[in-house]
Amino acid sequence: MALVYFTDRGIEELASRRGDDEVTIDWLAERFRVFVDLNPEFETPIERLATWLARLDDDED
Repeated sequence: MALVYFTDRGIEELASRRGDDEVTIDWLAERFRVFVDLNPEFETPIERLATWLARLDDDED
């Protein structure tokens, strides 16, 4: 049985509502900034997500 996380519902909603949208990294970065301004308690997880996304293509050591 596959693990299902609570966040999967949000990810599924994002895909169903915005799946056909095309966005830029600048747009996404601005949405992250607005979200953290409104929800400062999520600064660390958003920073980690942004860093992870930024480094996806880095060679793994």
